[in-house]
Amino acid sequence: MASAGMLLDGERTSGQDVRSQNVTAAMAIANIVKTSLGPVGLDKMLVDEIGDVTITNDGATILAQLDIEHPAARVLVELAQLQDQEVGDGTTSVVIVAAELLKRANELVKKNIHPTVVMAGYRLALKEAVKFIKSNLVVSSDSLDRVNLIHAAKTSMASKIIGSESDFFAEMAVNAALTVKMEKDGKVKCNIANIHILKSHGQSLLNSELVDGYALNCTKASQAMPTHLENVKIALLDFNLQKHKLQMGVQVVVTDTKQVEEIRQREMDITKEKIQKILESGARVILTTKGIDDLCLKYFVEAGAIAVRRVHKEDMKRIAKATGGKVVVTMADLEGNEVFDAANLGEAASVSEERVGDGELLYFRGCKAGQACTVVLRGANEFMLDEMDRSLHDCLCVIKRMLESNSLVAGGGAVEVAVSMYLENLATTLGSREQMAVAQFAEAMLVIPRTLTINAAHDATELVAKLRAAHYASQNDASKSKPVYFKFAFEASFWEA
Repeated sequence: MASAGMLLDGERTSGQDVRSQNVTAAMAIANIVKTSLGPVGLDKMLVDEIGDVTITNDGATILAQLDIEHPAARVLVELAQLQDQEVGDGTTSVVIVAAELLKRANELVKKNIHPTVVMAGYRLALKEAVKFIKSNLVVSSDSLDRVNLIHAAKTSMASKIIGSESDFFAEMAVNAALTVKMEKDGKVKCNIANIHILKSHGQSLLNSELVDGYALNCTKASQAMPTHLENVKIALLDFNLQKHKLQMGVQVVVTDTKQVEEIRQREMDITKEKIQKILESGARVILTTKGIDDLCLKYFVEAGAIAVRRVHKEDMKRIAKATGGKVVVTMADLEGNEVFDAANLGEAASVSEERVGDGELLYFRGCKAGQACTVVLRGANEFMLDEMDRSLHDCLCVIKRMLESNSLVAGGGAVEVAVSMYLENLATTLGSREQMAVAQFAEAMLVIPRTLTINAAHDATELVAKLRAAHYASQNDASKSKPVYFKFAFEASFWEA
């Protein structure tokens, strides 16, 4: 139903027509990412208006690149982005399931079932599904070992560009996550923001490495500085290191030309005193987010220190956290004097500049706080490195969730089919109109195993039927505590956090 004239600048549309339009838009979005689901999903090549190319099969990345105007379709895009922020993986799956639920809800409404009844049935099905998963399908990872972390990581990588080398990268991702893992008040926290990922062109995927410490994509400010220092203290500065100058608007009247030279000399001495205070505190590596001029470099070179300029603030914060230092914004104290407190210095076992690919990286190893590491990715080109970065991030998010929640389930569509069979049985026990909504919710869950089999070029109808039969037999056999297919999924190492 459309009624013009009700609004000042537009028209109001309602009824079945707008519902059908919304579902059509949602299904269009789901169909875009559906073929990229699973270990044999297809990659998408996306070209923006200025010609930049992105090659990926990550659902959130694909949808973020699309120019979408329809409001219902935008909701699915925001859903994928939220899943990426909160969980890190499973962005394609949530879009496919959400679109399928909308499609089946629309079919129920066409059969004169009120939308409120459909929503009530969906809420009931959701509540029961979550309860069933927690009580029957979740396995505590405490009772398992490190091997299962690697299996979960390999499952996440199976559909990515690094899937062919999943053994190598899964081991690397698990080591990185365990490095930044910490326990506080009995709760495990795994802050993957402490894992720095650097990309460097050249060599093969297997030349990627995990650095125990922090790798900085910067070089020393002068070639005369040393390339390697051990047992160093690090000064982290957020101000310019340059020759002192009089403030704007300050005028000095001199009567003798010698006084001009004395003013210049005093300016140089003030700069030298500032540098000396930093060096006397014990700092041998100086990082600043701003510039360092030639005069200051001269003093650092003479002292045998390493100075690095134009460091990104985000990198500076991470290094401060890893080395136990503090970022110093100014050297002025409350009395107006310039001092540098040695308590602000970070510590590392070694700092060295090493050549990687076409450039140099600065490695901070043996950091005092210890909870930092860097993954240096190697690959043929920018497209490959970007996709490797996204794949590794998804994998790290899976490991983080598994460590923090201390639980995992079988993958490969096992959970979806188990929930579907349980809800089908539940629907037959309901004597209200919600029965149809719960049954449709159960049917919608099968879209994941069906899509996986279609993308793998198998007969979806036959395989899903076999899967349903196995789960039905398992759930109705009191002697079995877990669905039969779980055995196959676990043996095949399909794990999901």
